[in-house]
Amino acid sequence: MSIYIDEEHLIFHLKSKKTSYVVQVTKGGYLTHLYWGKGIQTYRGSNQIIYIDRVFSPNPDSSDRTFSLDTLPQEYPAYGNGDFRVPSYQIQQENGSTITDLRYKEHRTYRGKPKLEGLPSTYVETDNEAETLEVVMEDKLLGLIVTLTYSLYEERDVITRSVQFENQGTQNMKLLRALSASVDFRDDEYELMTLYGAAQNEKNIERRKIVSGIQMVDSCRGASSPQQAPFMALVKKDTNEDHGEVYAFNLVYSGNFTAQVQVDPYRTTRVSIGINPFDFSWLLEPGETFQTPEVVMVYTASGLGDMSRIYHELYSQRLVRGTYRDTLRPILINNWEATYFDFTADQIEEIATEAKEVGIELFVLDDGWFGERNDSKSSLGDWVVNSQKLPQGLLDLANRVCNLGMAFGIWFEPEMVSMNSDLYRSHPDWCLHVPDRPHTLGRNQLVLDLSRQEVCDYLIQALTDILSSAPITYVKWDMNRHMTDIGSSALEPERQRETAHRYMLGLYQIMEEITAAFPNVLFESCSSGGGRFDAGMLYYMPQTWTSDNTDAISRLKIQYGTSLVYPPITMGAHVSSVPNHQVGRITPLDTRGYVAMAGNFGYELDLTKLTEHEKESVKQQIALYKEIRSLIQFGRFHRIVSPFDGNEAAWSFVSKDQTEFALSYFTVLSQPAAPVQTVKCKGLNPEFIYENIETGELFGGDELMNVGLTFPRKKQDFTSRFWRFKKQE
Repeated sequence: MSIYIDEEHLIFHLKSKKTSYVVQVTKGGYLTHLYWGKGIQTYRGSNQIIYIDRVFSPNPDSSDRTFSLDTLPQEYPAYGNGDFRVPSYQIQQENGSTITDLRYKEHRTYRGKPKLEGLPSTYVETDNEAETLEVVMEDKLLGLIVTLTYSLYEERDVITRSVQFENQGTQNMKLLRALSASVDFRDDEYELMTLYGAAQNEKNIERRKIVSGIQMVDSCRGASSPQQAPFMALVKKDTNEDHGEVYAFNLVYSGNFTAQVQVDPYRTTRVSIGINPFDFSWLLEPGETFQTPEVVMVYTASGLGDMSRIYHELYSQRLVRGTYRDTLRPILINNWEATYFDFTADQIEEIATEAKEVGIELFVLDDGWFGERNDSKSSLGDWVVNSQKLPQGLLDLANRVCNLGMAFGIWFEPEMVSMNSDLYRSHPDWCLHVPDRPHTLGRNQLVLDLSRQEVCDYLIQALTDILSSAPITYVKWDMNRHMTDIGSSALEPERQRETAHRYMLGLYQIMEEITAAFPNVLFESCSSGGGRFDAGMLYYMPQTWTSDNTDAISRLKIQYGTSLVYPPITMGAHVSSVPNHQVGRITPLDTRGYVAMAGNFGYELDLTKLTEHEKESVKQQIALYKEIRSLIQFGRFHRIVSPFDGNEAAWSFVSKDQTEFALSYFTVLSQPAAPVQTVKCKGLNPEFIYENIETGELFGGDELMNVGLTFPRKKQDFTSRFWRFKKQE
């Protein structure tokens, strides 16, 4: 057992290999947070709560002015009964009031981990992997039951949390706020880490001292967004990659979210995360339930690198599902930056022929193959083959590629519709819209209303027809438009603010049905690149196109920041042409290759336009990646030098048995009088002797980690260096 319960005092101790999480039902039946941190054998209350009479802090018990919800560290706080901090939930009753009062009712524990109906979540393959605690809270006056679910992965040092609301009363309730988790810390000595950005500049690392008041990241764009990620971590001031405490929260959800930190006047800290309450409500009729998304919580005392590897192993093994979870991912070429919308079947075959000659395994046909799609202004929603570009059909082109000995993949953007499309002309009410308001266009397109079952059914059938029509083994699933004009003609007025969340439930249903129907297809999610790179999407699609920005130097930061939470095997990374199409930079081919090799490797260029020397270099890159592919995709990733801190970047991949590793080092700009750089390796076995594959030199693991490697200065911008080592037998 990994959950220990003191039944007399109602103390719940969730205990993993290295961590402990402790909560207790306290006076009045309120659920309090006592401890989260390094593992302890037994909790005996050494850090007891000191109750103090705080002026302006109300008291639920008039006989005790020291007890106030305003200062009590709670697990799922409400608003209105004396706690003036950010609440976890809020209910509006039929009489308009929003006061609720949850008290402990019961608890239960069981082996295993429950699935969340209609939502993605981490999972177990056997019940022995996790143990679950459910604490049931009740508002007797309303007949409201709120179940707080904690699942503990004992061997992974991970706790997941989610909440279910059930209306057992006789009147309707309206959820105005329904967050997934809240944790109260006793102090404010932390720095806040988040991931921010924009399209083509995703996953930048932000770190700042928390201060009095509220610090929040969120999205109200209908997607998790490139602007802010549904991730937050509190770290101690001295925490770095290898040392220090980290408390991390990541939401398994792809829609609107909020993640916030509040420091109160008494220097305690509240972290809360979940569905964004902005423009959200949910009508809960008698007998109905509402399930919040899952939050994955990680604590470590061993730094950010350890936090990342905990997330990496959990997500790659117990979030990603299906055939490709444990399968090597193919090296691909995508025709988008080679041709954009302007291509013929013969041109595609010519590029594919060149791709086969250099060793590429998969050809992906991007946007422009359907309807009358010659630019971004038409045909989304019309998932039928463009007969002008592909007069012999999609099957003919797929067979041409497959006859070369390659696999064939295709691009979709199922969630969108063009106003210039047969679908829109037939069903103008199938898009998100508000009556009598003009449409707000984005990229010349509208968003389909996936809160409507008939729209979901249409997409499932349309995608099924295409995927069944040809030997397609890969799908790039794009989404290039955030939500505006959020409304549904199928929902009654009191449910209009449910639209954005119902859209996500509809999308998850579509993805579940399509991926289940085509288990041998490798699905890659995309949203103009990394606009929806989140844990929710990884449950359905095992990899994500990390960014539409293919510039290698930009990718140093994008991929480094993304790796804070997500494993390299989930990141699509391609070599593109120069000058780069997004930033115009001219970067050496070897640097472009080594950056892209830190993920799922591929190319995004016209191979027919390369010189013979460049083709030979590409062939060598592909041969190298095939040798190290297992190491990259299934090894342990270590960040060594951050591109956010200066002019260099470095990272490494170490096999799980520590017998092999690869190390990459990058310099952005050549500098005058530059110092000689030393790179210290990480994650090696200090007892092993490692051989440099290129030179035959031998070094001890302890030497490589403590003394490090140097390399000669190169008078050139955007340079790279790559090492491979194997244990000497």
